[in-house]
Amino acid sequence: MKRNENLVPLSRDHHFGLLCSWKIRQGIKKNVSYDRIKKYINYYWQENLSRHFEIEDLVLPETENNILQIQMEKEHIEIRKLINTMNQTNDIRILGDFANALSNHIRFEERMYFPHLEEYLSDEKMNEIGNQLNQIHQKEEDSYDDEFWK
Repeated sequence: MKRNENLVPLSRDHHFGLLCSWKIRQGIKKNVSYDRIKKYINYYWQENLSRHFEIEDLVLPETENNILQIQMEKEHIEIRKLINTMNQTNDIRILGDFANALSNHIRFEERMYFPHLEEYLSDEKMNEIGNQLNQIHQKEEDSYDDEFWK
């Protein structure tokens, strides 16, 4: 199913999030130091992901199926906690946990939450979301210099 044009900016962000998860996994496979990967995750969080979460929390409305909204919010909280834990430890497993949580969250939104919104929200409401995104959304970029994943 083709993504509703009003949600496309968020889906494009998701592409970068999946790429972020892939880079982390590649770094782990290559035994890159914890600190190098941690620095990248903090960069990605500060430059892209935290803003993406704030925008989703702001513009995506509740529907009659509140369970999906609650799951999205819980996953946002879980990812924030993983970032906090990552910055307080040197446990390489946390980096993998973060990569997995981020990619699982993106897949949940793309496969369940967004299709639910597209099915149950009116065209007017979808256009309202699109208008809000046009005003506040900034295109994600990942121009991190240390390409540890290569």
